[in-house]
Amino acid sequence: MERKRYLELLASDGALLRAAAAAQLDAPVPSCAGWTVRDVLMHVAEVYEHKMACIALAGQKPAPWPPPDWAAERDPVEWYDDAHGRVLDVLRTADPRAPSWTWWPAEQTAGFWVRRMAQETAVHRFDAQSASGQPAAIDAELALDGIDEVLTMFLAGDWSDAPQPGSTGTVAVATGTQAWRVMMTPQQVDLVHGDGDAQARVTGAASPLLLWLWGRAPSAQLDLAGDGGVIDRLRARLAVATQ
Repeated sequence: MERKRYLELLASDGALLRAAAAAQLDAPVPSCAGWTVRDVLMHVAEVYEHKMACIALAGQKPAPWPPPDWAAERDPVEWYDDAHGRVLDVLRTADPRAPSWTWWPAEQTAGFWVRRMAQETAVHRFDAQSASGQPAAIDAELALDGIDEVLTMFLAGDWSDAPQPGSTGTVAVATGTQAWRVMMTPQQVDLVHGDGDAQARVTGAASPLLLWLWGRAPSAQLDLAGDGGVIDRLRARLAVATQ
């Protein structure tokens, strides 16, 4: 996706999140057990603050976080409005190549956060709207991009520091003409772009598939085939990777 499109969706999904939250701050969020919409709104505002601090520090990781001098009480809607406006301004004006700490070693730049904040905002916009039972689908292009992001940057890689005993198997994840094969062992998750042999398949439209990967959508919205146990192990592995 182009940088401009990420920023457009960060703006629009952010506005929808605010509108949904302002109407029902104390409503429970079905997709985030134990959270209210207020919690979602304040979480996203804090995430924005953290990413702006990462960019401002030009490569140094903010620590401690959150800062100890933050006010304990603040109006969540006013805070979110302010943080959303500022993060948009920072991401629009920052040189994408400027140094910034990120949790992805291969990309330590301010530009990294443009994609991540667009994805973060879309999923939490869905959370806020789900409190009323009427969440809108995630933009199809952003959802397709998000599927690749969560599989590549959250799930795949070395798990030797947190091995998952018994978590084995290969699952094909597919939407439209795009497919990924997830190959799990307790200490490693390998990802291959493209279709191929697998013990199970998870297929669906981009938005519900992305939301399922993030633990937000039921499997009933997707087409599951093959070994259900392997699919269950993938879902459990994703829960650890995205917590």
